[in-house]
Amino acid sequence: MKRWILPLLLITSLPMLAGKQIRVATIGAVIPGYHNRSDYEQVVEEIIRFWDRQLEQVVPDKPDLIVLPEFCDIPSGYPTPKQVDFINTRKNRIQDYFAQKARQHQTYIVFGTLLHDEKGLLRNSAVLLGRNGELVGMYHKNFPTIGEIESGIVSGTEAPVFQCDFGKMGMAICFDLNFEELRNRFAEQLPDILVFPSMYHGGHMQKNWAYACRAFFVGAISGHGTRSEIRDPLGEVIASSTNYNNYAVAPVNLNARLVHLGYNDGKLKALKAKYGNRVTIKDPGNLGPVLVSSHDDDLPVDQMLKEFSIENMHDYFNRSREVRARQLKSF
Repeated sequence: MKRWILPLLLITSLPMLAGKQIRVATIGAVIPGYHNRSDYEQVVEEIIRFWDRQLEQVVPDKPDLIVLPEFCDIPSGYPTPKQVDFINTRKNRIQDYFAQKARQHQTYIVFGTLLHDEKGLLRNSAVLLGRNGELVGMYHKNFPTIGEIESGIVSGTEAPVFQCDFGKMGMAICFDLNFEELRNRFAEQLPDILVFPSMYHGGHMQKNWAYACRAFFVGAISGHGTRSEIRDPLGEVIASSTNYNNYAVAPVNLNARLVHLGYNDGKLKALKAKYGNRVTIKDPGNLGPVLVSSHDDDLPVDQMLKEFSIENMHDYFNRSREVRARQLKSF
């Protein structure tokens, strides 16, 4: 089946729900091991039933986005040749199941999978489905492990950011998190959310990616006892799975910007004095930047900052680069 990607440049005309607070869910479920079983048709049905049970944990909260782990439709315990045999039987059926769930619950779904792309190349991919079950886009893991490459998985080369009705989304998978050149490509595009289907957590790298990309970060980790977390652009955890529950759901306010305290402390106080509980200013301490969030959908945070001549952190750092460059040019 032909698969395709909608790059950001093709869909920037779509309406954005600026300032909308959305609800995000992550599920860090571990796919059961099927080991020596070769009754692939039955295994496909069992995986669908497995995800039915898992999704029922989060859909009562009416999430706008659900993130599922890497290889979430591949039985654990299969060596690569058997994985390939399985996906030849599975075809698009589990994706079609997730599409039906996206339509039913009017939510975006991201899930990690192993697939053959339109050229027949084996890929470790993340698939983004829209609220009507349509294929919004796909990301191919840029940095498969050496073992994956040796087993036949082909590295991706693109770092697309996709437009959703709530903002821009980027995707990275597992081992990708170790490579700053990929992170920098996403950072240049200023996504609102980065999603991370994975089999490993990444430790402080999650925080680094969230902060460097000025984005909310949602990890869905398929590891026993490994936490699946939702982080804000400061890199701080705002919701997490636990040792009792393998999922987390949280409101995420995309009407927010990082602002550095430099030159802005008095302005931020004036902003707070005027808007009161319509705005929060989150200071993590020891860092310098704060997260300014508008809680009024009719008041975009950028408009609020402009009113008080407050630079967002991204522009402030770029201006600092420019001032430095001008100084050095004078010598």
